[in-house]
Amino acid sequence: MRHRKSGRKLGRNPSHRKALLRNMAKALIINSRITTTEAKAKTLRGVVEPLITLALKNDVHARRQAYQVLGEHKLVQRLFDEIGPLFKQGGGGYTRVVKLALPRKGDAAPLAIIEFTKKPGAPEAEAQKSKAEAAPSEAE
Repeated sequence: MRHRKSGRKLGRNPSHRKALLRNMAKALIINSRITTTEAKAKTLRGVVEPLITLALKNDVHARRQAYQVLGEHKLVQRLFDEIGPLFKQGGGGYTRVVKLALPRKGDAAPLAIIEFTKKPGAPEAEAQKSKAEAAPSEAE
């Protein structure tokens, strides 16, 4: 029986599953958006969102913990310097999973896009900051 056993197996043994999620987390940090199956995207949220929470702490211990997952200093630096500061005001919900309408062609697996809710280096974030700064002056 599988009672009280949470988590998706994704058809892999534990070490393969761990490697898959690490590689997908790296790809998400590099590209800010990836397309994968729904189950993998939902599982990946549980890996990436704690990494962003670590980036909000921004201390040496948090960087070392993130390095244990990512394994590359450049990715840790990008996570802490570019992605983490975008979410300072937020209280979670750093990623979104958008389900795609068409299934994958080969095996008809349901596809989804997982992406950050705020894009690093996006002009929208800078525009929102300038609007927020201009709004109090207009109210006066």
